[in-house]
Amino acid sequence: METWKESQLKQLTYAKGIEAAYPILLRFAENLGFNYCAIAVTSPDRHVHLDALQINNYPTEWNNWYNKENYRNIDPVIAHCNQSTLPIVWEQRVFAEAPELWHARKQNGLQHGWSQAFHDEASGLCSIISLGRTHCPLSPLEMYEHYGYIFFANRHFSDLYARTVPIPVRPSKPRLSTRELEILKLSAVGKTAHDISQILNLSERTINYHVQNVIDKLKVCNKISAVIAAARAGFI
Repeated sequence: METWKESQLKQLTYAKGIEAAYPILLRFAENLGFNYCAIAVTSPDRHVHLDALQINNYPTEWNNWYNKENYRNIDPVIAHCNQSTLPIVWEQRVFAEAPELWHARKQNGLQHGWSQAFHDEASGLCSIISLGRTHCPLSPLEMYEHYGYIFFANRHFSDLYARTVPIPVRPSKPRLSTRELEILKLSAVGKTAHDISQILNLSERTINYHVQNVIDKLKVCNKISAVIAAARAGFI
């Protein structure tokens, strides 16, 4: 790692508050060759009501227009980052369903850049760092070289923000065994306990035992409710 990168990342680590950390991140971004730097931290969970953190040095006209028109709700970059930690490059094809947003980006010198998210499982927070510039697209090599640094910075800002706001405790997902998942998936396509016993070469009593375990773990009242709860939780 180059000396200046190591030095600035250490400074970022020692920063105890967001107000102190952002100028360090901005300086780091500028040294990487970017004019603009944004950090946003919020919860993608609609049931968690938090004041989203948003700090950037974007043009004032852009920020005013973006907030006035509530474009965050249709921004494909935000939608991607809420679901994935893979970096996304700002390209015209990404904004195919929001062409006015792409046109406004170009007008404000924000068509060259990328965004990357970090999802904190413990707090449920999603932090997004975006880097932009007025000249030349990003190269794949450039993305590869910067990915780790931005991931580190994202995580630090998520931790800093989590210390400043009350985060509701998220219930942990129950652990389901491989056999329980097999039975749930077969139940989801309409197979009865008898059908599943034939498919898995187990007794019907064993199948019902596993089904009852799943019902207890998911805190539901019957097999149908268990299948629905498992699907909502992403198990099947």
